[in-house]
Parts: sequence; structure tokens; C-alpha cells
Amino acid sequence: MAETEAPPNDHTASERYGPLVHRAVRHGAIVFVIAALQFIVANIITQIGYGSSYSLSQNYISDLGAANCGLFNGSGSFPGHYACSPWHVVFNVSIIVMGLLIVLGVLLIRTAFPARRSRTIGLGLLAIAGIGAIGVGLFPEDVNLSVHSVSAILAFAGGGLALLVLAFAMFRDTRWDGFRAFTMICGLVDLVALILFVDQAYLGLGVGGMERLIVAPVLLWSIVIGIHLARIPTFAPRAFSKGSAN
Repeated sequence: MAETEAPPNDHTASERYGPLVHRAVRHGAIVFVIAALQFIVANIITQIGYGSSYSLSQNYISDLGAANCGLFNGSGSFPGHYACSPWHVVFNVSIIVMGLLIVLGVLLIRTAFPARRSRTIGLGLLAIAGIGAIGVGLFPEDVNLSVHSVSAILAFAGGGLALLVLAFAMFRDTRWDGFRAFTMICGLVDLVALILFVDQAYLGLGVGGMERLIVAPVLLWSIVIGIHLARIPTFAPRAFSKGSAN
């Protein structure tokens, strides 16, 4: 067969190789899609177990992970309220899995971005968001509210800031044509919703609705970007010589 080139060590040779990605990037893309979809499915399942008393607008997302039934004390913008989630294990395991997959995905998709500081910062923030998600699952709101709240802020703010920075990391890279603005918008929606949430300005969406407006852009970005990266051709795994077998 015709001679092909092995992949470069990093994205610094992007102009030479065009809109291609390393095979690890494709694996990372699939990881991101799985992370988001399994969390969405787990939310639906846990809501079914919670019953009709659960409100998408009036309940916190974390109510799905409450390990006990009862009224527990809140603090600051997180007032005390009643929660009872019989299938809380499903939610907590799912968000821990999502956090782990996000961290893994960050490591795998690194070379999908040009080698510059914005890549390092953006992916670092995304990894922090994943760690925050892990903390949310390990420390349910009714078990350790302080650690839970800090973890949630890391997940919320880390995700939004990560997307804003990664939007800049996408400049001058043909693989990201059409996705820079999408990434920037997702990050902005996340952060604006977070500011409104902390300020308790729910704009008629309720506390749960506004909290979902924080989470939804990152989940949507993970699915859309994951599908996009998975569809980009990969570099040849090694150099072939003319006449070698397939």
C-alpha cells in the first residue's frame, strides 16, 4: 500500500497533518459522551424512585443523592429542606463515575488542542470540575453539606470556566471550526446561571431549574464535542512501507 506517516508527538504539526486526531482523542471523545449520557439516565431513574414529590424546579439536583429521609439544615444560599431519595445510590455512583470519566477524558483528548497555555488551563479546570463531581457523590448534601457545597462549586465553576478557556484554545485549529462559539456560549450560560443561582435570582425557573441551567451546558457540550471528535479521522498508528500488507 502507499506509504503513510506516523502521528506527530503533539499538535504542533497541525498545519502539516490537517484536521486529524490521535486515536487516544477518539477514545476520550467516547468517554465524554458516555459520562454525560449515563448521568442523564441515572437522574431519570433516581427521579422515578424519588416519586411524584420531586420537582425539577423546586428541588435541588443533589436531593436525588440524599442518603437519608428528613429535614436537614442548610447554609447560605443552600437553605434547609426535606429530601428523601430511595434510589440515592444510583445518583451518587453515577456522578462519581461521571467525574472519573471526565478526568480520564481530559487526559485522552489533550492533543485535540494546540499546545498552548490555554489548553493546559482549560483542561485543568475541566479536570477540577470532574473532581468536584466526585466529591458531590462521595459526600451527599445530608451527610456533609460543607464538603458537598465546595465540591458542587468546583464542578459548576470549573466546568463553565473550562469551556471559556478552551474556546480560546480552539483558535487557529481547523478541527474546531464551528465549535468555538458553541463552546464559548456553553461556558457563558453556565457561569451566568451560577451567578444567578448563588444570588438566589431564579428568574421563575425555581432553584432546581436554575441549577439545571448550570449543569446542562456542560453535559450538552460533552455530548456534542464528543461526537464531533469521534468523527474526525485518526492518524495512522505507525508508518507503513510500500508493499506491506494491510
